[in-house]
Amino acid sequence: QKKKLLEELGENKLPYVTPADADFHQLWKTKYSKLIFGTSDMIPEELHQMVQEGFLTLRKHDCFFQDLVRIKERDFLTPVSRILIGNPGCTYKYLNTRLFTVPWPTEGYDINYCSPEIRDACKALIRLNDYLHVEAVKALQGQNLFETKEIKDTGVIDSEHNFATSLTEKESVSKDQSSCEPEDDYRSLKNRTSYNLTLLNYMDPLQMLYLKQEPYFGMGNMAVSWHHDENLVERSTVAVYSYSCEGSAVEESNEPKPKGRDPAVWHVGLKVAWDIETPGVAIPLHQGDFYLMLDDLNMTHQHCVLAGFSPRFSSTHRVADCSRGTLEYIFGRCELALQNLQTDSESKALSLKSLEIAVVKQVEEIHNEVEFEWLRQFWFQGKRYLKCTDWWLKPMAKLEEFWRKMEIMTRLLLSEVRKKEQIKEQRNETINCFLLVLAERQRLRKEWTAR
Repeated sequence: QKKKLLEELGENKLPYVTPADADFHQLWKTKYSKLIFGTSDMIPEELHQMVQEGFLTLRKHDCFFQDLVRIKERDFLTPVSRILIGNPGCTYKYLNTRLFTVPWPTEGYDINYCSPEIRDACKALIRLNDYLHVEAVKALQGQNLFETKEIKDTGVIDSEHNFATSLTEKESVSKDQSSCEPEDDYRSLKNRTSYNLTLLNYMDPLQMLYLKQEPYFGMGNMAVSWHHDENLVERSTVAVYSYSCEGSAVEESNEPKPKGRDPAVWHVGLKVAWDIETPGVAIPLHQGDFYLMLDDLNMTHQHCVLAGFSPRFSSTHRVADCSRGTLEYIFGRCELALQNLQTDSESKALSLKSLEIAVVKQVEEIHNEVEFEWLRQFWFQGKRYLKCTDWWLKPMAKLEEFWRKMEIMTRLLLSEVRKKEQIKEQRNETINCFLLVLAERQRLRKEWTAR
């Protein structure tokens, strides 16, 4: 799609606007109204201070890491350094790389941090998480009621209205009419804004030898290319808090200035996915600003991050789809697989309870899942988490123990299918099913060894 779009454009660039342009507000209202922007003065000063100190602490302790991601069978280091913080036992997968949360302080969990400073940083981020959750619920309530109200009264927003006050205005509508909100709708809004983790990003553009140029609009240097966020609960909100260390970078540059945006200032860019009719938007991000991508915006639109001159941190709060990405889930899968292993009460010899095709297939697929989605993903980049906490070591040791038992089950199955007394058709069927999973295991082991 990207290639086709660039061929169609040729040497031309698509138009885009910023909040400084006269037609920005009309475009935002009609094509980008599910992007909600909040200025730093909307967040309590004490929270800013805690979060910004937390960022600097994590940076001081070298807790930000470039991820080795896999795109089209090739590995790339991300230009942005990251760390995942969130609910204990949660993971987040993007571009074939699984990140494991540094757990934020959570009641009922014993979390051993490497220093009290790191604990305080994680505590600050759960406070920010709670704050952004409340803002996102209000914004979604406001959006729903605002759209209803706007149908009745097309003059609700004046074209001169300031974009940055959009959140406040929508909230006031939601406060006026929140009693009308049906209980199920409210629960749905709450679920779609209950962030279970935040992916923190850090980048100093002046330390980067090369940054990609934005290809469609000529917006300048990109820190993060155009994308949809992956692995999220459908229609869930993404909330982003931005902290650019302004005043610490060279403000002058000999680079040609892209039309429309100040290259010294970080921006978020948005466009309608694979559309060349609708102009894009670039919105400046100053110290302590935040924005919300509501409802299905992440699916219908793509976004990118345009680099300024100064170093920048961001905290991107998500409702990750953890249906297959929590410790609870993978331990449950292991227990299901190990139900097929039995121990003789007298000889203590191990054997398989069932050789049914469906059972064999399920056990061997779980075996692959534990090895390639968890153990290898963790140890591939996992030692770096020890700079923050040793929390993952015990669960990983438990998973390795389960994996060893599954290796025994594979060997037991091999010896069973070698026995001559088995019925030929049944034996062949078992072998055919088993070989597919084993071949996949072999292929993935070679791939991971190469990585």
